[in-house]
Amino acid sequence: LFSSEQSICQARASVMVYDDTSKKWVPIKPGQQGFSRINIYHNIATNTFRVVGVKLQDQQVVINYSIVKGLKYNQATPTFHQWRDARQVYGLNFASKEEATTFSNAMLFALNIMNSQDGGNLETTRMITLACLLPKSCLGLFNGAL
Repeated sequence: LFSSEQSICQARASVMVYDDTSKKWVPIKPGQQGFSRINIYHNIATNTFRVVGVKLQDQQVVINYSIVKGLKYNQATPTFHQWRDARQVYGLNFASKEEATTFSNAMLFALNIMNSQDGGNLETTRMITLACLLPKSCLGLFNGAL
């Protein structure tokens, strides 16, 4: 069965949220530190994207976040990136600069599609997404698409 949703990137990162009370970054799930496998999924049928994080240790879903038009993504450091919505600020502390770059390229690609006037050219987006299923083939496509 072919799913209409495909991963366009995968990286390892700790998923954090900013705690306004303590003014500190804390794990998104209290008491759960460590790396998660973070994917950005593209729903080819609806041309939407979401960030999904699954703990490497116990396979628990720690984040399932729909990427929306106008989202502000900030690469605060080479290995720590963040974004906010009306409720909170999310952060990803990546295992390496390379994984951070892979994720940010995919996030910027998704935001470029979401922020385009008509939601993006669906056929071009499908072609790029399907091409990205091949290992190591995404980076050049993302850079060319932005």
